[in-house]
Amino acid sequence: MTTSQPSPDNIMRLINGYWVTGILATAASYSLFTHLENGASTASQLAGRAQISERGAQSLLDGLVSVGLVELHGNQYRNTAEASAYLVEGKPASLASFARLKLTHMGAMADLAEVVRVGGPVANPVVEVANNPHWEGIVTAIAAQSVPAATLAAELLGLAEAGEISIFDVGGGSGIYSGIWLEANPAARATQLDWEPINAVARRLLAERGVADRFTCVNGDFHTTDFGTARYDVAVYSHIAHQEGPESNVEVFTRLRQALRPGGTLVVNDYVVDDDRSGPAFPLIFASEMLLKSKKGSTWRRSDYHEWLTKAGFEEVQFHTAPPGTLVLAR
Repeated sequence: MTTSQPSPDNIMRLINGYWVTGILATAASYSLFTHLENGASTASQLAGRAQISERGAQSLLDGLVSVGLVELHGNQYRNTAEASAYLVEGKPASLASFARLKLTHMGAMADLAEVVRVGGPVANPVVEVANNPHWEGIVTAIAAQSVPAATLAAELLGLAEAGEISIFDVGGGSGIYSGIWLEANPAARATQLDWEPINAVARRLLAERGVADRFTCVNGDFHTTDFGTARYDVAVYSHIAHQEGPESNVEVFTRLRQALRPGGTLVVNDYVVDDDRSGPAFPLIFASEMLLKSKKGSTWRRSDYHEWLTKAGFEEVQFHTAPPGTLVLAR
């Protein structure tokens, strides 16, 4: 009798996974998904519009078909629904710029084996440096990831009909929450606390949205800047908790609770893992990025957030799915 041997195909795909990053990022760099969306359907047509070689266009198309982002119908190529939603430039949830950014991060993975051995960064931690050029590119690239959560939170909280509310966004980055919420509610005002170079980016982006007159920035580090007492109706802490340790998150949540008016709500968005750490897939793998780039960060469990928020004085904690993250509302 012979023992059935599993196929090595999946292992080969995983070992060569860096090629997926390279192909996807390069395709985004040449706007291939946008050109496909706008009617280009062959390697020759894509090469002409993107001003690349036809051989190069065909190679990228082959790779994109392989990973399920482009479909082949006869001799015509087109985006899958997933690629159309998330990789076409100009769409609100487009991750094209994030894909391009990741191409520049690939070299850092060479340090991962040593980082795992020692339990933290072997170079200066990227996420804890105020003036790191890293931030200029990343705050705009990751903004689209918060669109689903910001939109869902606005619906759940009824922000469009909430009248003259005051919003406080800690570490607000691109200002994506303020932008979406101020557009929805013309009576609302928002304040963002972040480092000065990041606030400059946010001011520019909110001016483009036409809501800069109701948007104020405070330059500073949220670890040391006073949030005030009973000033705000809604506070936001988005994609920050994963770079902080448990003690820091409890401390910040406590100050945010104090900064909210009675009846106010804290909106948290992040890559949250299940309590048994069995999923979801992306938050699980993102934990390695925090090991590589931060001193104490990780992807934390739902039970961690519930415990921290309860310690901070919140009485009601709700979790809502908002891929690629999880939306947490605390009152």
